Amino acid sequence: MTEGNFVDYVKIYVKSGKGGKGSSHLHREKFVDKGGPDGGDGGRGGHVYLRGNSSYWTLFHLKFKKHIRAGHGGDGGGDRSTGADGEDVYIDVPLGTIVRDKETNEIITELVEHDEVKMLLEGGKGGLGNWNFRTATNQTPRYSQPGIPAQEMEVILELKVLADVGLVGFPNAGKSTLLSVVTAAKPKIADYPFTTLKPNLGIVSYRDFKSFVMADIPGIIEGAAEGKGLGHYFLRHIERNSVLLFLVPADADNIKKEYEILLDELRRYNPEMLDKDRLLVISKADMLDTELKAELEEELNKELKGTPYRFISSVAQQGLQELKDEIWRMLHSE
Repeated sequence: MTEGNFVDYVKIYVKSGKGGKGSSHLHREKFVDKGGPDGGDGGRGGHVYLRGNSSYWTLFHLKFKKHIRAGHGGDGGGDRSTGADGEDVYIDVPLGTIVRDKETNEIITELVEHDEVKMLLEGGKGGLGNWNFRTATNQTPRYSQPGIPAQEMEVILELKVLADVGLVGFPNAGKSTLLSVVTAAKPKIADYPFTTLKPNLGIVSYRDFKSFVMADIPGIIEGAAEGKGLGHYFLRHIERNSVLLFLVPADADNIKKEYEILLDELRRYNPEMLDKDRLLVISKADMLDTELKAELEEELNKELKGTPYRFISSVAQQGLQELKDEIWRMLHSE
């Protein structure tokens, strides 16, 4: 999937079907005088449903479908015939989709399981035909009910990527390179900041045909929690990851300071994100010789106070299997 096809935010107008009106028909037949009322009920309007679909990874299929309408219920007829129900509409969305009311911005629902179905709008109920209103004192009612009107609203569909592992770091920290090496994903990679503008997903193959999903999140900058840069646009994707990998390049001026800035941005955005398992990954470690690496390890052991860390080099393929072992252990620890 190309970067331009990754859509994680769409606004759509949805409308259920209106109920069909009941019939005010009076029975007419040869040799039958005053046949009486036999008007049938109207059919119900179509419902609008949301359905989780694991085959979708993005909301791209809804990008150009701005109006979604269910079918209207059919009108009742003579001989007590009921109108046809309106056609229901199912909106398939990727797992991890949140649905908000556009007016209030309140969360209506979210879908996280395959084939999970939730009603978004109920179709209007069909009106009763005049056959339902006959009584001993009014044996020929000539009135019936109209159908219940349709419901309509504008909603925002917002995708939060579902992945086991999220890569967090400043622009140009080597996140996309790591993803391209350990998975079959082909993210855009270049030597300038903000190469990645959309999250990229990849499946990491592990031992004994096991696997886990890794997401490359666009680079964080200071002030991201307040919406600076890409801001909340991508920070929401980190919320659903079980493990967070903080990537800081080995040539950074101060590894501990960069790590703390990243932590602080997540804390200001959502303090609960600091409860997730996290691992500091020092990328581009092929730039370090043995002596420099030993000095850096000694420094980090003092400053990080127990925070786990790993040295890797995606280009030189150093430390990648050990990294995958550590991630697997973190994902499956009690």
